[in-house]
Formats: sequence, C-alpha cells, structure tokens
Amino acid sequence: MNNLLNDIIIVGGGTAGWMTASALSVLLPKNKYNITLVESDLIGTVGVGEATIPPIRQFNRVVKIDEQKFMKRTGATFKLGIEFHNWRVSGEHYFHPFGKFGKSFDGLPFHQYWLRSKHHGSKINLGDYSLCEVMSRSNKFAPDSQDPKSVRSTSGYAYHLDAGLYAKFLREKSEQDGVNRIEGKISTVNLRDTDGFIESVALDSGQVIDGDFFIDCSGFRGLLIEEALKSGYEDWSDLLPCDRALAVPSKSVGATKPYTMSIAHNAGWQWRIPLQHRTGNGHVYCSKFTSDDEATHTLLSNLEGEALTEPRPLKFMTGRRKKFWNKNCVAIGLSAGFLEPLESTSIHLIQAAISQLVKLMPDHQSNQAEIDEFNNFFTREYEVIRDFLILHYHVNEREEPFWAYCRNMEIPESLKQRIELFKSRGRLHIEQDNLFKLDSWLAVMYGQGIDPRSYDPMTENSDQEKIKKQMAHVHSAFIKETNNMPSHDQFIQRNCKANL
Repeated sequence: MNNLLNDIIIVGGGTAGWMTASALSVLLPKNKYNITLVESDLIGTVGVGEATIPPIRQFNRVVKIDEQKFMKRTGATFKLGIEFHNWRVSGEHYFHPFGKFGKSFDGLPFHQYWLRSKHHGSKINLGDYSLCEVMSRSNKFAPDSQDPKSVRSTSGYAYHLDAGLYAKFLREKSEQDGVNRIEGKISTVNLRDTDGFIESVALDSGQVIDGDFFIDCSGFRGLLIEEALKSGYEDWSDLLPCDRALAVPSKSVGATKPYTMSIAHNAGWQWRIPLQHRTGNGHVYCSKFTSDDEATHTLLSNLEGEALTEPRPLKFMTGRRKKFWNKNCVAIGLSAGFLEPLESTSIHLIQAAISQLVKLMPDHQSNQAEIDEFNNFFTREYEVIRDFLILHYHVNEREEPFWAYCRNMEIPESLKQRIELFKSRGRLHIEQDNLFKLDSWLAVMYGQGIDPRSYDPMTENSDQEKIKKQMAHVHSAFIKETNNMPSHDQFIQRNCKANL
C-alpha cells in the first residue's frame, strides 16, 4: 500500500529551487519524503525577478513566513501596482492597481457606472476610484483589510524584493525544515533503459544522486526537462518580440515609491523597482530594432541614481515548454518557459507550479491523466499571461518601427475577441481561473487607450442621481482614508526596516 515516492531531487537553486524546496518541506507529509536540492555556487542565477504580484502573500503564509521578518531580510518594500509611462504615446501614463476600482453595486461591475457617468459628462478619472492609485500618488501605505465594510478592503499589495536575498532566506528555512542541500555541478543525467525516466544525476565530483522524482529548476538551460528529456519549446517571439534585457542596480534617490514603474522606450521598456537599500533597474528590448550599445545607453541615461555595477546582459526567447511535466520530471521557473517581467509574473508562475504539483503529487506509479492535467493547466496559464502582455504592446499609437510592428502584428483570437468585446460596451468576461481579474484587464485596456463606445444598458435600471452620490462617496472615502495613512517610508521605518 505504501507506494509513495521516497526521494525528490530538485536540480538548481535560486528563487525557483528554494521556493520549491521550502514549500515541499512544509506541505508534504513529514518523514515520508527525502527532499534534496543540488546546486553549484559556480553557476549564477538570473536573480532579476524583484517585483511580485499579490499571490506571493499566500505563498509566504503557507510556508509560515512572517511578513516583517521576510521584509527585513530581503530589503523589501510594498507594491500597490505598476505605473506605465509612454506606452500608448509618449508623455502619457496610467496605473495598474492591485486592488479594485470602486465598489460594485446593483449587481454590475463598478466601471460600468463610471462609464455611464463619463458619457453623461463626469470628468473624474477612473484612477480616482482606485484606493491603490490614490495611495500611490501620495506615496502612502497601509495594509489592506479583510473586513468588507472597510474602505481598505478594496486595496491589495505585493512586494518589491531582492531575489537573491529571498532565495538565501528560503534556503535557511528549508534546511531547517529538513531539506538536504548538495553542492556540485551536474555532469550527466542518467535515464532508465526501460522507460526513459530519469534514474539519477551524476556530479563532476563523481557522486551519483538517485531519485524517484526530479524537479528541474536549472533555468533557461532546462538541464533535465529539455537536454535530457527533449520536451520541446513553443516559441512566442512573433507575439512578444523582445529578446534581450539589461539589469543594473542603482542608488536610491528620494522617497521610496510603493509601486513599480514601467517606462516605454523606442524598442522596449525599462523597469524601476524601489527596494529599501537600492533601486532595481532594467531595460527589456528587441535586438531587431535596437543594438545592445543603444539599449545600454538608454538604460544608463534614464537611471534616477548612480549605477552600482555594470549592466548585466540577459538573452531569452519568450515561450513555454511543450511539456512542463514529462515522465518523472517537472520544470519549475525559467526551465518551464519565459514570459518577460512586464507584469511581474515570474515568481507567481513558480508558486503556481508548486501548488499544482502538490495537488497532483505522484507516487511510483505515474498517472498520465495527472501529468496531462498539469500540462493542460499550465498551457492555459501561460497563454492567459501571454495575451495580457501582448495587450500592452499591441494597443499603441507610437511611431517607432518596433511599436508599429507590435500594433500591426496578428494577435491570438482569444485576445482579439476580448478587445472587441471591451470596445463596444466595456464588457469584460474574465474566466474564473484567469490570473488577472477584471480590474487588471480594465486598467490596461483603458490605460492603453481603448475607450468603450458605450456602456452596459443594464445600468439604466439605477437612478443617475443615486449613482452620482455613491460614486462621490467612494471618491471622498478613498481620499479621506489615504490622508490618514503614514507615508510608505514611515510605515517601513516603523514596522519592517531592513539592516542591510
């Protein structure tokens, strides 16, 4: 009856490896599994995934991480959303908040009443009905609330963090929870003759590590999932053409903003991520439309503070594995695929993979139906995120060749239908398992310049004066609540100041 796996081998450390090790050491039955992580100090990690989205809070809770301790150890700050500059046209900006717009009433989404009021002459911006955006404008911060009667129940947040320090923090915790770390570089992956499953990995030192189940966290290389098991890769470069990135930290300047900045340039975009001890910066760009030297100049000439190192280059191909789970191996992190960091989804995809793996944890008798379920789930997950990222690029009015390409390229039918539906009456039918909920699609659709021709006629069931009063109440409540909050820096100083 006891057919459980005995030995789980995680290949690769970094954020993906140590998030996986930390979660499995907590969630799997105690004393039933041996969890081993193999990594080499000689192999660097990408380590630029410094911005997150709200689900990371759930991950930290599940693995029993105290928020204040975590923030102190990783130099983290709070993130209320992303501010996009120059994406539709140069000189414009909009905000993608992590909370909700207003509060729904009479059974319809809030933004439908806002659209109706706008058509009747209201000049109040959509962002004025987002508590996250109102807070961000004033550099204020206070945690959200689970009390639906509280104004702060419409808010939400994630973190900016030092990915290297986060991995180190998780490593310490994982080892305390019983994970065995082996230092070494893998030279050979040994497959079983009978079925092609992975049997063991061999290190340069000659040590052979046997396992029942293997988790590939080896990064872009895909040491197990691709080099050994030939799982295949689906290239999405035609839809998301950026293929290079440069990353560089800089000195912090001025007040610490509680949001990420995404600044569009001639052939890509730049991120600006404020941590407690420095600012993370990067430039994602398309090598077909600009040179590496030009991209480096663009990045360094748009830093707020002095660069602390030379820019670190990164080459990538946007896309995903054709099989995320193949035989007795699951790919997690960059080995599973790459979707550029525009909406900070990299760490979430690690978290989601861990969650699905735990739900479908195999035993010695691999069940193909479970493997197919995992692969189907992640195919949908990657495609939804892909469509959301394409939206930012495709809907633009910029004149540069890169942006013209993005505007004129053929996009997936799934995204085309979503855009057309929104154009007519602002309708957004978002699937239950869609990572990005209605308010996120709304923020980017409208922010990129899609202004619906009309609104849902069902709003006509509500009296216009009633709508006006309720919306005014929401607007004033957000301003009042924000005025009573401490600044972002004050909140960090009082509760989670790092000593780095």
